[in-house]
Amino acid sequence: MNSSQLSPVDYIFTGAASQPITFAFFYSHRFDHKKLIESLNEALVYFPILKSKLKKISEYDYEYHISEDGLTIDIIDSEVNFEKNARIEDFITPVNSLTDEPLTKIKLTQAPNGSVLAVSISHALVDGFSYFHFLTSWARIYRGENFIKPHISRDIVSSYLNNGDDVITKEKVYSDCGLFYGAERGGVQTKKLITERIFIPDEIIKAGIDAANKKHNVTFSENDWITAMLWKKYVPHWNRSEDNPQTYVTCPFDFRRVLAGFPKNYFGCALSFASASIEFNELSETSIEDLALLIKESINKIKGDYIRNSLTTLENLRKQKGLSVMEQLHLRHPESGMIITNLTRMPLRDVNFGFGRPEKFIAYAEVSRSAAILPAEGGGEVFVCYKPE
Repeated sequence: MNSSQLSPVDYIFTGAASQPITFAFFYSHRFDHKKLIESLNEALVYFPILKSKLKKISEYDYEYHISEDGLTIDIIDSEVNFEKNARIEDFITPVNSLTDEPLTKIKLTQAPNGSVLAVSISHALVDGFSYFHFLTSWARIYRGENFIKPHISRDIVSSYLNNGDDVITKEKVYSDCGLFYGAERGGVQTKKLITERIFIPDEIIKAGIDAANKKHNVTFSENDWITAMLWKKYVPHWNRSEDNPQTYVTCPFDFRRVLAGFPKNYFGCALSFASASIEFNELSETSIEDLALLIKESINKIKGDYIRNSLTTLENLRKQKGLSVMEQLHLRHPESGMIITNLTRMPLRDVNFGFGRPEKFIAYAEVSRSAAILPAEGGGEVFVCYKPE
């Protein structure tokens, strides 16, 4: 396989400000870097699309061009120990999802007190599930164990498109896709984002979920409640009350879980987006329990028909407007929105290259007004990014 098509969802994450998925993992043992590279080369036999660059083949289409320089790996020796509050920027080389750029970058830093493995992959190539499918498979190969082979072909996604050639409007992009179509995204943030890490104990989360369940007689998830709490906590501080604008919260959803016949081992970006909204003046007066219900109702819409319509709308938008329109799509409302990703299912214990799970990990973000809900002992940890005032 020398080339591959992109799916309609992949195109969202191409062009300027199309953030990669990037983590750095710290291990208190030092890697055998030769064995690491050997196991990586074996893994790439099954995940060849990671060695890709974007090639423009028309005004409407890219393709993944697979080449030896589509993936880079650097081995760095450092005399500086890894610290608990280390900056991820010291260990990573983030991917840019632009034409002729490598779409996977890996960096191993050999520190005196261990190793830091940083992996940055274009979000066009992977979602969170696929990112960790690759990492855990690579780790299993390193350990000499079997792993689940990926379904690589993008054809399966395109087979779910509906017929239709409706003119695509901003309203249709929001109703069909939960996304926002408007001004250019612009480049990577020029100012360093403020990042906060918040720990929420299990007992606080449980009490919040119990209150929401009791009020609405609905079974809420941990993600529903934490997302509602973040919406109420942060969005009022980021927006002004003039003209009482709508505020939005957007949640990515892995549609492998609900789309009939879709392969569970699909390697790519299999995301739909759920967006809930409420007016600014109502937000401060609305309880977390009621906000959680709005979020749950938006997520519950993501079923077969919604997913098919979303894929079709994304495809038709690009075919009508060309590739440049993808840089006018926003995952969260650019003025009054927030995007929150649930990463509590990250299989950290399986990112084990023979000496246990990583002792620390750091997430990278270049998108303001974003948050990730992360796994933590005894509760949930939230990583929030936003611009300085």
